[in-house]
Formats: sequence, structure tokens, C-alpha cells
Amino acid sequence: MSELKFPTDFLWGTATSAYQIEGAWATDGKGPSIWDVFCQIPGKVNEGDTGNIACDHYHRMKEDIALMADMGLKAYRFSISWSRVLPTGQGEVNEAGIQFYSDLIDECIKHDIEPWITLYHWDLPLAIQFEYNGWKGPEIVQLFNDYAELCFERFGDRVKNWITINESWVIAMLGHGQGLFAPAITSNDDPYTVGHHILLAHAEAVQSYRKKYQPSQGGQIGIANNCDWREPLTDTEADRAAAERALEFFLGWFADPVYMGDYPQCMKDRLGDRLPTFSPEEKKKLKGSSDFFGLNHYTTMYAAENYGDMTNQNVYGNGGIAEDQHVTLSVDPSWEKTSMGWAIVPWGCRKLLQWIADRYDNPPIYITENGCAFDDVVTDGKVHDPQRVDFMRGYLSECQKAIESGVNFKGYFAWSFMDNFEWALGYSKRFGIHYVDFETLERIPKDSAKFYKSLISKQKWVKASAT
Repeated sequence: MSELKFPTDFLWGTATSAYQIEGAWATDGKGPSIWDVFCQIPGKVNEGDTGNIACDHYHRMKEDIALMADMGLKAYRFSISWSRVLPTGQGEVNEAGIQFYSDLIDECIKHDIEPWITLYHWDLPLAIQFEYNGWKGPEIVQLFNDYAELCFERFGDRVKNWITINESWVIAMLGHGQGLFAPAITSNDDPYTVGHHILLAHAEAVQSYRKKYQPSQGGQIGIANNCDWREPLTDTEADRAAAERALEFFLGWFADPVYMGDYPQCMKDRLGDRLPTFSPEEKKKLKGSSDFFGLNHYTTMYAAENYGDMTNQNVYGNGGIAEDQHVTLSVDPSWEKTSMGWAIVPWGCRKLLQWIADRYDNPPIYITENGCAFDDVVTDGKVHDPQRVDFMRGYLSECQKAIESGVNFKGYFAWSFMDNFEWALGYSKRFGIHYVDFETLERIPKDSAKFYKSLISKQKWVKASAT
């Protein structure tokens, strides 16, 4: 494989989220989130695991940032726990929570690491779920905007990169469609209502940022959506159409409104009045409401036209509501898989980047998450993870090819900085490039962390000027 070479202003980072690493779930005035409660429901999380302690990043933050600095990372993407800064989701501010994130931001800057803040990574304040029906209630749009403005006011003098919401599809489908994630709602209609409110909340917060804060703070703001590549199973017109439809129901659902002002036509045609509609004013507010395209990408599947058999549609295939799409998903049995059962298909990443560039007029793209889980073990104080090293090398090689083909690809955030609480799978899956012993909380750099450090050190890096 040829040597990896990237543009001099290419951004090298890693990523985490608050609930997965912070712990300190009821410390210093933090309010409960929907995940704090979800983890208490028997049978919902593997082995009854919780994020109560997680990696205890809340108390080990400086140690973790020092590890990032040792790697030579240029950026760190993390999320803010809404209920840590606003215990009930609104009203009185918890200054201890604000101080934690302020200290975290300062620590990053001290080590010349750009903070990239995600405002919402799934841990909704419990009070908002109780009082306003969470993302199902229209009140969420203003509540999220108020929370976002608090963060812009308190942190925007130092933070120049904002992501409003992480993986809208997961919130809608896994949280409100299949009930696998908090708030554990099962419905074939709620996902479209929830997705609608997510988009409106994003647009409102972006408008607030651009009008009140961006002119003086000079940052950028966007949204991070997840998508797997869908390759047509055969070269028939039907399978090509199925693959395109699958991508539109997955990524187009949330990206089309942001870049084009409305939902994909195939969703409108197939869902009818089950899909909410945007007013002319909302369309105007949505269109162009992202300064960059944030993409979380993990795997690839084949897509084929489904002629009526909706059985055996594996929920972890990320297929959405199968009967709305009429798409059958599959994988090539020869493809290697991670411990999540996700196929390792680097060329799918390149094809997805090119699809985004073609569909959305080649926006600046950042892969805000990409990574893999394997059953890592410590041997003589070291963690050898050659499969993860191969994964990273393979996906980055295809990213390089995408750049060479003209895709405006600007940065890569490895998921994840360290092993952590993997949502409903608890601590059973390890995505980190740093191993975490969940008994002692010791961090051990894996070979993949060393590979990433070496890769970054070999790139000639010139910090991009502020936009």
C-alpha cells in the first residue's frame, strides 16, 4: 500500500461523547439524562452496565488530554452533557458543569488541540423527556436553541468548531423506532416526527449562532450524520435504484433538508402524510444551515430491490423501516468483520464521500467518526491490535483517493480516543485506540494509537487560517 499523504491543512483528530466517557453521573449538580434512566431498565443494556463511572473522564480529563497531546492530535471532538450544564434542561445554570467544560477547552488549547464541540450526543435531560415528550414534542426546538446559546455564550470565545447534533438517524430510528436506545420508544411513525424536530432544532441553533455569535467569534457550525455505503447487489436498474433509495432514506433524510431545503422526493412519495412538511420559512432556514458536512462512517452493505419479503431484516444492519424502503440489505460473506459484525469495506468509504460531493455540490467534508471494535487484550502491558491498524490504514487510503478525485475532504476523527461505554452493548465492545481497564481505569495506548501518532507526525501540517 502506498504511503499516506494528506494536504497540509488536513485536520487529524479523535472523538468521544460525554455519556460514554465522563462518568460522574450525579456529581457537582449534574441532572439525570434519559440514558441514566435507560440503563436502569432490566435487560436494556448488556450485563446491566451503566455510564455512572464509565472512563471517569470527568476526574481524569487532564490525563486524557495529555495522552492526546503525546499523539500529536490536532483536534479533539467531544460532546457536552446538556444536563451537566442545565440540570433540568432549561432555567438555572449549573456553574460547576460550565467550569468543567471551560477547563477542558482550556486544556485542549494549552496543548494546541482544537476543541470541536458536539452539543447533543443523545443524552437528553430527563426533565425534558418527562415534561415535553423529548424530541417528539415541538417545544424541543426552542429548548435546544436556548441550550445552544448558553454554550455559544460561555465557550464561543475559544471554541471555533461546533456540531449541533450527532447522528440524527440513530436518535430517530434506534431511540424512537426500534426502542434499542433511550428513550426506548417503538414506533413506525415517531422516527419521522423526531427527525423533523431534530432538523428544526439544528436550523434554529445555526441561525442563532450566525446572527449573534459567528460575526464576533469567527467559528463554523454544522451537523454530523451517520451513513453506511449502499452498493447495488447487481447492476440491474432495480438494484441501483434500491441502493440510491437506501442512501436517501439514511443520509438524504437529514442532509437533503440542510443542503436543498427539503426531504428527498422518494421519502415524500413513499411516506405521504407520515412525513412532516416544512413551511417555506423553515425550508429557507434549513437550506445552507451547515458550514461543513460532518460524516460518521463505519461500514458498507449491498442493497437490492425487495419485492415484498420484509422478514429477516436485521436491525443492526442500519436499514431503517424496511417496509418504507423495500430494500434488502446483505454483505459479502468474504468480507472481514469487526466484533460488531460490521463488514470492513474501505472502498465503500470512498464511494460515499464521492456520493456526498456529487449530491451536495462538494462541501467541505469531515469524517467526524470512523473506527472499529475488536476484542482487544493486554499482553505484557501492551495491546496489539493489528486489525484496527489495518482498518485505519485501509480507510484512510481510500480517503486519500477521494481527495485525489476532487472531493473536498478536510479532516478525520478516529472513533474513539479510548474504550468506553458502548450504549446498549455496555462495556462489551472496544472501539478505542487507547485500552481502558474498567476495573482500574488505567489507559494503555494500543498499537493503533502508535500508528496514528506516527502517521500524523509524518504529515506536513500547516494550520488552516480561520474562515
